[in-house]
Amino acid sequence: MQNKPHIDLHAVVRQAPRQMLTHALTLKLIPKWDRRSRAPFSSFSQTSLRVRGRKWLVTFCRQGGCPTIPVVRGAWGGSLLIALALQMIAGSAGAAPCGNTGGGFEAWKRNFAAEARANGTGAKAISALMGTRYSSGTIAADRSQKSFRLSLDAFIAKRGGAAIAAKGKSLKAANAALFASIEKRFGVPPGPLIAIWGMETGFGAFTGNQNTLSAIATLAYDCRRPEYFTEHLNAALKLVDRGILSASTRGAMHGEVGQTQFLPKSILLYGVDGDGNGSVNLNTKADALASTANFLKGHGWVRGAGYQPGQPNFSAIQGWNAAGVYEKAIAIIGKQIDG
Repeated sequence: MQNKPHIDLHAVVRQAPRQMLTHALTLKLIPKWDRRSRAPFSSFSQTSLRVRGRKWLVTFCRQGGCPTIPVVRGAWGGSLLIALALQMIAGSAGAAPCGNTGGGFEAWKRNFAAEARANGTGAKAISALMGTRYSSGTIAADRSQKSFRLSLDAFIAKRGGAAIAAKGKSLKAANAALFASIEKRFGVPPGPLIAIWGMETGFGAFTGNQNTLSAIATLAYDCRRPEYFTEHLNAALKLVDRGILSASTRGAMHGEVGQTQFLPKSILLYGVDGDGNGSVNLNTKADALASTANFLKGHGWVRGAGYQPGQPNFSAIQGWNAAGVYEKAIAIIGKQIDG
């Protein structure tokens, strides 16, 4: 087994920025923290995590369990120490820095490919990664998502909510057997699925023309959200090795693919075969809609419960998109379709 870099959380540091707590670290480490003592449950335990595509082994120990290293305590308890771990990881030697221009992309790509190869990524995926190009178009799209700042009514109007609802009703009737099988399997009714389908790609009419791996690699390299998109890049490489994605796959500007626009990690977690042909292809409506229902189920969807704001299933819709106007639009249009 390959040795992993090691970090001891109990080191003498006075401050660590709260914003350095990333989504990945929060999910991985916070549940191990005892809220009463603000210390790990066991006197000595270890966990591995991945940040910027690199595996790390992190040691937890109670006060007294690390006798040679003073224990830092602060207002945030465990959160301070986790933030410290991230700070040390992000600044570690050998890690290629993120960039806000394309100037360092090729060097970053070589470094990422070397780490991916060491972690077991196959030759086909490495070749696909090395063929990616920095996408200025993706960066421009990432910086100009202005429609999410509109009022709810203006957002729905801009996205063609009335037309989506009208066409959605006819598609619900025309695909009654498909939607019935999806609801039986996952507990999700047609309305929100059709609303997402219409909002994302106009019911599959336009799924995007951006090279998917280039978009994801660009955003993993970009300094705005590198940790988030590094997870998706690693997932994309796995999907290439499995033959689900390829170096030529094309989709939306942020790397989403298929008729309902899945990011690579979501494909790994929630992609399912909806038409029974033994494979997952999100460019087909059956697989895309079934996978979307599986995503909502995976985010807590409760069969038979409501999905409007304040109702049990609205939180599952919130898992699909972080923009409040988008979430509410899906709920409103979905209800219009379901009747």
